Amino acid sequence: MKKESLNSVEASCECIEKVLGKSQAFRKVDDCLYVVRQGSSYVMVSVVPTGPKSKHSDRSVIRVVSQVVAGVQPEASLFRQLLILNGQLRFGAFAYVPEGNLIMFGQSLLGGRDMQEKELIAAVNDVALIADEYDDRIVARYGGSRMQDVLEEKAMAKLFGENDNLVLLEDE
Repeated sequence: MKKESLNSVEASCECIEKVLGKSQAFRKVDDCLYVVRQGSSYVMVSVVPTGPKSKHSDRSVIRVVSQVVAGVQPEASLFRQLLILNGQLRFGAFAYVPEGNLIMFGQSLLGGRDMQEKELIAAVNDVALIADEYDDRIVARYGGSRMQDVLEEKAMAKLFGENDNLVLLEDE
């Protein structure tokens, strides 16, 4: 399909799949939702329609977000450090989500037919690098778990069953 005939969301998804789909770390999760793994971080890339709901307004936003730490205790010193970092970083911002005591890092870009491939790649790389760098620092100082640890724990629980006991056989 020609890029000019696609709406903003479709053009954004096509660009994401074309540019990021070359990587083995890339997965399409659902329509308009993708994930890229880098180091101990997972970057979620989602396409969100935005703007007034009219046929003359065809806009979308690309949200590039990584869960940095889960289960961290909310402390004033943590929030202060995150705000200081937000002022120092060249783009993006840390956020706190009370449900799950999550620290997130993300940024948004304009989607659509004019979306720049280099900007998309830079945003995904930078979000992944920042999440991968700061997850260990935050866990070491404030507790919680890195996204990779949370996923591995869930995978093991699913593999062995949450209520099953692992029995080790001894040599007789």
